[in-house]
Amino acid sequence: MKPDEFDKQLLRLLQQNNRLTAEELAEAVNLSASAVQRRLKKLRDEKIIEADVSIVSPLVAGIGITCIVDVIMERGGSKELDKFKASMLKCTEVMQCYYVTGTYDFVMIVNAQDMQQYEAFTKKQLMDNPNVKHFYTHVVMDKVKVGYSVAI
Repeated sequence: MKPDEFDKQLLRLLQQNNRLTAEELAEAVNLSASAVQRRLKKLRDEKIIEADVSIVSPLVAGIGITCIVDVIMERGGSKELDKFKASMLKCTEVMQCYYVTGTYDFVMIVNAQDMQQYEAFTKKQLMDNPNVKHFYTHVVMDKVKVGYSVAI
């Protein structure tokens, strides 16, 4: 499905505030509320809208540091990569994990309460993993821009 202009308007509005009612959206895009509801259902069914979530402040969960971690694997076979991907999916500290091209094999965003928790994460998930050749940590000093919206 390719979104039309009405769909794009709805998506832009929802990315700013996903708590808008069908009636509020309908008024903003000049459609009926039932037409908006049908469009939203289709956008969700087609996975154009991947999720409806609330973004919680990390401070509420006691998160004190965010790290960007670059990982180089020893071996790049599909079994080894799949095993690492599966282990990262289970880690609550890992917010995002990307399998990438270039110098590194993976780039991750990792949250921790403090440096001790981050160190425990690195020992268990990276240092004790025989397939992790090297990893490099960048501690975030300031979140200049964090976004989840897609330009439509």
